[in-house]
Amino acid sequence: MKKKAASKTKTQPSPSVSAAVTSSSPAILPPRMFAVIDVGATAVRMEIAELTEGGEIHTIEQLYHAVHLGKDAFTLGRIQQSTIEECVDILKNYRRVMEEYGITEPGQIRAVATSSVREASNRDTFLDRIYIATRINLEIIEETEETRLTFLAVQEILAGQSELQKGDVLVVEVGGGDSELLLVQDGFVTFSNTYRLGSLRMRETLDTRHTPAARVLETFQRHIQLTVDQLQRSVPVGKTPHMIAISGDARFAAQHLSPAWKEESTARLDARAFSSFARKVAALDVDEIVRQFRLSYQEAETAGPALLGYAQIAKVFGVDKIIVPKSSLRHGLLREAIGFGGWSSALESQVIHSAITLGHKYGFDERHGTQVADLSVRLFRELQRDHQLGSRHERILHIAALIHEIGLFINSRSHHKHSMYIILNSDLFGLSRRDMQLIALVARYHRRATPQPYHIGYASLDRDDRMVVSKLSAILRVADALDRNHMQQVREISFTRGHGEITLYIHDVQDLTLERVAMKEKGSMFEEVYGMKLNLEVATGAEAILSDV
Repeated sequence: MKKKAASKTKTQPSPSVSAAVTSSSPAILPPRMFAVIDVGATAVRMEIAELTEGGEIHTIEQLYHAVHLGKDAFTLGRIQQSTIEECVDILKNYRRVMEEYGITEPGQIRAVATSSVREASNRDTFLDRIYIATRINLEIIEETEETRLTFLAVQEILAGQSELQKGDVLVVEVGGGDSELLLVQDGFVTFSNTYRLGSLRMRETLDTRHTPAARVLETFQRHIQLTVDQLQRSVPVGKTPHMIAISGDARFAAQHLSPAWKEESTARLDARAFSSFARKVAALDVDEIVRQFRLSYQEAETAGPALLGYAQIAKVFGVDKIIVPKSSLRHGLLREAIGFGGWSSALESQVIHSAITLGHKYGFDERHGTQVADLSVRLFRELQRDHQLGSRHERILHIAALIHEIGLFINSRSHHKHSMYIILNSDLFGLSRRDMQLIALVARYHRRATPQPYHIGYASLDRDDRMVVSKLSAILRVADALDRNHMQQVREISFTRGHGEITLYIHDVQDLTLERVAMKEKGSMFEEVYGMKLNLEVATGAEAILSDV
């Protein structure tokens, strides 16, 4: 019987983890219009932009309406009906504006809500009411998604300024409900976290309305310092960092401290001058801030505590200059919507670097993890027509394969379960909690028992995700078996398919005894999931010739 031609390939290394952040160079496209909406604690903001023929993002219009979402959520735990209807009216108006610009398709609109809606007990009612009234699909994003979008918002700044490409950069956003912090070292995000240090949350929690003006500043500073002390202990800064401050409050400070703010893309503010201005604003009552600086009442409520937050973070890390860009979360949304963000090669490298950093923390065998990840991706692509999964699932498999043995740090016995535990209780930059759950389960099933309905974690998945875990785990088992001796011998593989079977030909390796033993132990799950018998053979001259046909 004549053999089918084999598809030959050399396994390729993972995307380089030494490449620094680089700006994207998208293909030149016809102008397209987009709108992004940010439903925050103190305001609903919309930005309309177009992608020009030259491939640049050009902002056409920005709209802002103050709301009381944060005040409701942080004090009552729910959004009042009056606030819901207020948001409906605002978004109806935004819908009309979008239609005037010809923005009508769902793919042209991205609307997100953050902590104030995320924490509200009636968030689903709020989302449904918004959709029924406006046909805008408002999405509550996770903290990890906020962090990723924050990174996208400053990616051009990081790439465009040589001093920020090397060394440590703290990217900080003190929002109404939470504060986001990223540490970028030599172009890679090495730490990211979200803290419940929001400017409006502080004001509502501390309830300074009846506190004498002389003591308001001291109250805020003591409260902020508790979180800043935690930051100092947990953020692994190696040297004095640069600091980028993102938020409307930071931009408010830049307008008053930097005469060239309107003409420049970023402001560089002296940290001591910033701190003095922050203390000045925080010592004023809200009505006085409104009068002096002509801010809305909602903006005035957040200005003082937010600026103090930035100032104290800068002080504890020894920052001399605070860089304030004009970018915001909405710029991250726009970059993603237009195609500058999303899963670019730069972001892919960031995620892989984050996974390898986690692996180093637990002393993993990086060479073995990288080898198994490379083989897993090769098998995933070869089996595309069988599993019919997409690029997101390839990423999940890649990361799970990299750190599948991370549980050896705890104990070799049941280390697959320890791997699941560590991954479930870790954060990897750019990945959602759902992604982390799938990664943890795929790593858990790289050995021993196959997935069972009663297993912790697996039992909570819907049918589609259960199938994803089974398909990816079966591939991971095969890839792990091919590096049984942890020697990375298998560098080149080819495949042939027959009726109900697939044969893997291993090139330039003469003895496959260990791999065959491992495949016998691990291959049964592959046969159950894919319905194909798996054979492992040493490639001869004939297979090499066939694979070149």
